[in-house]
Amino acid sequence: MLPGIAAYVLYKNGHLPQLANGSKDGAYAAVLSFLPAGLKGLSIAALTAAIVASLAGKVNSISTIFTLDIYKKYISKDSTETKQVWIGRLAVLVAMIVAMIFTWTDLLGIGGEGGFTFIQKYTGFISPGVFAMFLLGMFWKRTTGAAAIVGVVLGFALAIFFNNYAVHIFGKETLLYTAYEYQKMNKGVVETVVEIPFLINMGWSFFITTAVMIGISLFGLKVNEKAFVHDASMRKLKPATVMMIVATLMILAALYVRFW
Repeated sequence: MLPGIAAYVLYKNGHLPQLANGSKDGAYAAVLSFLPAGLKGLSIAALTAAIVASLAGKVNSISTIFTLDIYKKYISKDSTETKQVWIGRLAVLVAMIVAMIFTWTDLLGIGGEGGFTFIQKYTGFISPGVFAMFLLGMFWKRTTGAAAIVGVVLGFALAIFFNNYAVHIFGKETLLYTAYEYQKMNKGVVETVVEIPFLINMGWSFFITTAVMIGISLFGLKVNEKAFVHDASMRKLKPATVMMIVATLMILAALYVRFW
């Protein structure tokens, strides 16, 4: 977040000629150009470490899900642990090859939006419903199974609606959102796109899904027999931790108010 704010302020004040055409892809590299050699290398190393750590987590998930939930459950129930390890490695190899095929010619259009935006945007189709289900299921004992199923499906449907259809039906400017227009490159052709910011899509999808889940749950039992039992000590934070959280939020809010 901080490099993004810094790049925005520097660009507005004419200190980043590398972004003269409004290209955002080179913003991080442009900001790093202000650092001396040592810190520049450290920043690149940190960025690389973050990317590798994220990739490692995804690779581990691919391996685990395929091996335990598909291969061992449906294909070879009696497979040994050694064989499962090799199957997991093979699954990762195949997944990486498939990923390279999709990105080699940009079949998904990631290049036009940017990798981070693409991932966040399309993850946002699923996360609002899942988050609403998790939040109510954990902290409201009246949440029902039917509400959870409706929440997952409705969250996905609302995310698609706000992303693909809301602007065409309600227009660019409403009380719920303000759509923006930008151009992107798609297979060598410049396209003009009008859409709602994906974070706003996710926000409204979550709030509407949560409201519907609450409405459905109110027709069920006052206390679900399968409700999660809380231990108050699990959510108790030390005063020093609370102070650090509050201080961090205040610093970020001040930076946004001052520079954004």
